[in-house]
Amino acid sequence: MPSDARTPLQAPLGSPDGGQKRPILGVAVAQYAPGADLVENERLLREHVATAAGRGAQLVVVPEYASFFLPDLGEELVRQAQSLDGPFVSLMRSLAVEHGVAIVAGLVAESEDPGRFANTLVAVDSSGEVVAQYRKVHLYDAFGAKESDWVVPGEISVPQTFVVGGVRVGLQTCYDLRFPEVSRTLVDAGVQLIVIPAEWVRGPLKEHHWKTLLAARAIENTVYFAAADHPAPIGVGHSAVVDPRGATLAGAGVDPGVSIGWVSLDVIDAVREQNPALELRRYRVLPID
Repeated sequence: MPSDARTPLQAPLGSPDGGQKRPILGVAVAQYAPGADLVENERLLREHVATAAGRGAQLVVVPEYASFFLPDLGEELVRQAQSLDGPFVSLMRSLAVEHGVAIVAGLVAESEDPGRFANTLVAVDSSGEVVAQYRKVHLYDAFGAKESDWVVPGEISVPQTFVVGGVRVGLQTCYDLRFPEVSRTLVDAGVQLIVIPAEWVRGPLKEHHWKTLLAARAIENTVYFAAADHPAPIGVGHSAVVDPRGATLAGAGVDPGVSIGWVSLDVIDAVREQNPALELRRYRVLPID
């Protein structure tokens, strides 16, 4: 059952009354199953954005492959690839303006390779402007899958970030979660909330990996995470908003739904004062190539 929460864990350490000095951002993670029906995918986006906005969210995160999805990647996804001026992003922009929210969604996007598409995240602000985009860097060539057969990897570059309600937000996609350098690079760029649309495929221990990695990345970087996955039977579900101490503030089980958590910059400050791990580190991140 998806949940919303304003728990004591969200208050600054030592402030049990939950008094906040800095803005609080409502973040929704929408867990649902996009498919091969473009009209239905647009309906699902409309429904979940409206639900999230109606419950107070200012930022809505929906899953990877939100514009089009088939469990087996292939030529049909290449044919269904859209541009940033295409109908799906146009709908994102209009919904953002209509509901006064920012939206992050996974797009099957056109690429420079005619035989492959770009697995792309698009971020739109509440004025309807595209404020960031991210091509998945680490492709899912694991657990028997070979995403790189059909997907062009993103280049290593300076992260595109954006600000919602005073909170700086960064992007990563699904399998990127298994690589700690991705999150650390975003934090080095000033990000306070990392959003991660995903299609985290079910399998032995996969749910355990998903939950553990979300908590670990939040703890080691002292930032918030907002992760939106596909539900069962294909995805593991368990979309969640996780705080800088690794606590799940709001989350879903395996069924579709919307969960809303609240991001507080006061909490980040308090956690980092107690555990200044970012200041104490002695290594930095460098790309392999």
